Amino acid sequence: MTDVSVVLQDGVGLLEMRRPPANFFDEQLIGQLVDAARELDDDPRCRALVLASEGKHFCAGADFGTGGGFEQDRVAVSGRLYRRAIQLFEVGTPIIAAVQGAAVGGGLGLACAADFRVVDSSTRFVANFALLGFHQGFGLSVTLPDLVGQRVAADLLMTGRRVDGEEAVHIGLADRLSDPGRQREAALKWARTVAAAAPLAVRSIRATLRSGIAERVRSALDHELAEQARLWATRDCAEGIAANLERRTPVFHGE
Repeated sequence: MTDVSVVLQDGVGLLEMRRPPANFFDEQLIGQLVDAARELDDDPRCRALVLASEGKHFCAGADFGTGGGFEQDRVAVSGRLYRRAIQLFEVGTPIIAAVQGAAVGGGLGLACAADFRVVDSSTRFVANFALLGFHQGFGLSVTLPDLVGQRVAADLLMTGRRVDGEEAVHIGLADRLSDPGRQREAALKWARTVAAAAPLAVRSIRATLRSGIAERVRSALDHELAEQARLWATRDCAEGIAANLERRTPVFHGE
């Protein structure tokens, strides 16, 4: 059974993650998403992609509490997941993410892998890694500063504070603010305008603007995983993850 549905219509491929309500990801879900995106990337009928999800939230990141293999060997599983995630950055078709609810941690990283993000005022982005006691991943070391600049990226990563849809558009983390609950509709409409342009020209322009991003993300992922592996072994990380699962404020000791 697949957790990703695919619909191709009017030149636009709609990729929908189906693990509601939070759409937590694991190696399997990212693999299915990448495989679907690559298949559409090879289809000349597909000229733009919309990345969406079913349920209340776009993606709450990796579920460290109940599954996904992370509880067995977090480093090995994350390494395989990241190797698959890199392939999303190698897709040549423009991608627009329709982001509802929360995009948290790795879910934020997934949203930032797209070219554009459509939100509404209730959307919230959270780079909560420091509040969990470890280093950011999913290539956010590259994509987040590219979108919002180094200083704002540092603020978001070091504090783990929430950013709502209106602020996200203001700082460049998101691109368009839709009417409430209309993110997907707005993203599909935007994608159809991209699909109406000359496809060879669109791909060429996009390739120039995103030149080297896959290589930069690949290098960043190696560093991110090494830092995550080091910090996952700390008492602070154990406290951060436990506090998150127990919905309480963590108490860190720098250990």
